[in-house]
Amino acid sequence: MGVSGQAGKSKPETGVVLREGSEVSRDSRSGDVLAEILVKGNGNVVVPIVASFSSPWPLATGTVYDVECRDAQSGDGAFLAVSPDVGGKPLSDIQDSFFVKALFGPTGRFSFYGQPTDIKVKKSSMSPDNKYKLLDVTFSTLSQATQSELPRIARIIATVPNGSDQAVMLVGSASATRWKKGADKAIASTIDSFRAVTAPQTGLKIRAQEKTY
Repeated sequence: MGVSGQAGKSKPETGVVLREGSEVSRDSRSGDVLAEILVKGNGNVVVPIVASFSSPWPLATGTVYDVECRDAQSGDGAFLAVSPDVGGKPLSDIQDSFFVKALFGPTGRFSFYGQPTDIKVKKSSMSPDNKYKLLDVTFSTLSQATQSELPRIARIIATVPNGSDQAVMLVGSASATRWKKGADKAIASTIDSFRAVTAPQTGLKIRAQEKTY
């Protein structure tokens, strides 16, 4: 999922809004990533969320990225995303198609060179505590270099934190070829480490970080 040759391209929309005064960080030794984001809460309030996961890949930098870790050579990686309003539904009642539409739409992260095709949900399950939903999805993306379609596999984990009207998601993916050669293990480990919870209350104002693009 390359993003070179970005001239004239719009920034993909992940729905992520970073909190003012916070920085996305990754510990180079442990791989632990931490980000504080803002989501829409019940009654139109803004709710700060602490999202965390552990990644073997470095943080991706540049205006194209919100919260993303990736290997620039292989294209393996994971990114944070936030869904539209879930309509007050509990996570277990939200259809798989809702997440697919949110992540694979024309302005989504995977649509940088064209909207993905042949999208299929291969597996869908809930965690034992019903707080997280897991999806395995296959799809094809357009290669910038060859203009051919490349099969890709993604594992998605989603949760609706307490007080939130939006789902917070972590999406890990690799090419189908690399997935079969072991990339699935790194992605599974990253996805399993994901947590998104309501941030502790502080005296700081809850404001969005200004965009720099």
